[in-house]
Amino acid sequence: MPEPVFVPFEDRYVPAGPPEVEAARFHDALRRRRSVRMFSDRPVPREAIENIVRCACTAPSGANKQPWRFVAVSDPALKHRIRLGAEAEERELYSRRASAQWLADLEPLGTDENKAYLDVVPWLIVVFKLSRGDDGGKVYYSEESVGIATGMLLAAAQMAGLATLTHTPSPMAFLGEILGRPAHEKPYMLIPVGYPSEDCTVPQHALGRRPLEESLIIDPTLGAPA
Repeated sequence: MPEPVFVPFEDRYVPAGPPEVEAARFHDALRRRRSVRMFSDRPVPREAIENIVRCACTAPSGANKQPWRFVAVSDPALKHRIRLGAEAEERELYSRRASAQWLADLEPLGTDENKAYLDVVPWLIVVFKLSRGDDGGKVYYSEESVGIATGMLLAAAQMAGLATLTHTPSPMAFLGEILGRPAHEKPYMLIPVGYPSEDCTVPQHALGRRPLEESLIIDPTLGAPA
């Protein structure tokens, strides 16, 4: 096995301010992100989508295998086929698959099987998780790797001034079939990307975030040794 090759880490990002200031500035942008279901048909340049996906592809991954594929869809006919497939699965979810507790938890969000926004929004990005490499090689920690990349994609869209929605119709096999993807690419998430409509509203229930002290524990006391 050849020895690994290391090179100097010279291409470092150096922000203008100290880390606490820059992190606060980034948080101020991300805290305004909302899952949007009322999109405008205002065009979004292809270059914007390409750069958003470039950001996602900077994510770390197990053994650097990068087990993801992002399929961007703008064709109206293709978007409509995806809408029909998603609504078919969602009708099954709301009528048969979802438990009473699940439906109760969804109720404050006002969601249902109607996904008209999939026709309206200018772009759909379908995220696929690779179960193996394109060359047949193994991949590692694909769930974690694709999850990180998807989060970075959402952040990049927010920083670009665009709205998104994390949509996971279940099951999602229809996405691979419609988009002609190979068997080793498994649908992971469907993300509409565009501008919110002028009359866009979001559920008040979704505006709250747990306070930091409920999410962050610093230096927990594990008890003194006996």
